[in-house]
Amino acid sequence: LLRDEIKIKTEMLSKIVRAVVTQSQSNKYSAWSGARSTASLMWTDFWELSMRALAPFMTSVRRGGTVTEATFQTQPYKLHRLDEPPSTTSICSRDDALLFYRQMQIIRRLESASSNLYKEKAIRGFCHLYSGQEAICVGVKAALRSQDSVITAYRDHGWAYVMGCSIVSIMAELTGRTQGVARGKGGSMHMYTKNFYGGNGIVGAQVPVGAGVALANKYLENGGICVALYGDGAANQGQLYEAYNMAKLMSLPAVFICENNGYGMGTSVDRASASTNYYTRGDYVPGIWIDGMDVLSVREAIRYCIDYCTSGKGPLVLEVATYRYHGHSMSDPGTSYRTRDEIQEVRQTRDPIMLFKDHIIGADLVTADELKKIDNEVRKEVDEAVKIAKTDKEIAVQELATDVYLNPVETTIRGTTPFDPYTHRRLSKVANLH
Repeated sequence: LLRDEIKIKTEMLSKIVRAVVTQSQSNKYSAWSGARSTASLMWTDFWELSMRALAPFMTSVRRGGTVTEATFQTQPYKLHRLDEPPSTTSICSRDDALLFYRQMQIIRRLESASSNLYKEKAIRGFCHLYSGQEAICVGVKAALRSQDSVITAYRDHGWAYVMGCSIVSIMAELTGRTQGVARGKGGSMHMYTKNFYGGNGIVGAQVPVGAGVALANKYLENGGICVALYGDGAANQGQLYEAYNMAKLMSLPAVFICENNGYGMGTSVDRASASTNYYTRGDYVPGIWIDGMDVLSVREAIRYCIDYCTSGKGPLVLEVATYRYHGHSMSDPGTSYRTRDEIQEVRQTRDPIMLFKDHIIGADLVTADELKKIDNEVRKEVDEAVKIAKTDKEIAVQELATDVYLNPVETTIRGTTPFDPYTHRRLSKVANLH
């Protein structure tokens, strides 16, 4: 098989070189004419010409049986009030391929563990899982810089992870333990870290806050953008349009992203929205539709957004088409408004991890054995985090009054009655202090 492959590639190179030589005879490579005749081309010339001719099609260098980078076609974009789309190709290095695959697998495994813990009643309250949507947070984070910020809704476990929270801190937060992101007081919907403003439980309320973060970036002149995410179920909220309007008026570096997974709770987008082209909802704000199941298409779109927003052109509205495998929350089985066959079809044909795995193996960036090794490592890492999340100690009752305010004027906080107050204390380091 290897011999046949070499033969095929050699024949390809020969055809391309013959074409290049023909072009050189028509003076396209005039610098070479007169210096030597095409008949006396040496092997070094053959190699140089071949690589130059193949450059637009193959930018890979072999190392240890795999290539160090490969170029992929991005999925087609749809545009609103824009002339040029994001890049139609994406160069992915071997290191990035391994990183993106690991990140998506960690999020998938983390959410599976969360589902099990919830069923065991180790996790209480609300719990919204991100399984199926992993390519969005991984692709967005891959394009962001250190000065860029993110704010999202309550489906935030994956976002917390890619923004810098450890697996242990996420799992411990879900079970209400001291090693949690917010020492167990925030739970599933309220996780924060540097440049990550949550995790917000009120539908759509994070979007105007995201516009405010973008305003802060502009005021501080730090060159950062703010990515504010919401679901299709929140897309009809009036406060979104107020945020669009203010962001456009002030040319804020804000990227508003609708993660359209097809269902707002148990209602399909067709039943909930008169217009399901969410990327056009900004009207006077330009927009882009993106295939959210392709991590590289997402990354290239965000790179485009950074260039656009930081050049003073104002905000953008994105719609990222995706799908969630679980119900809206753990209390929703997710099968009363859609069929199991629909879910299974997406898993088999559009799953973001499966698609990316096929691409990077097919491009010889990685081997199947390498990915299997990552799978095993991820499984062990998440399993260890689950053990800690189930056995770590809970916080003392007195900690209910810690870290409520930044600089409180009054340090007394009322308890369940006026007669059992608490005293405010600073315990944790402030994550996003400007």
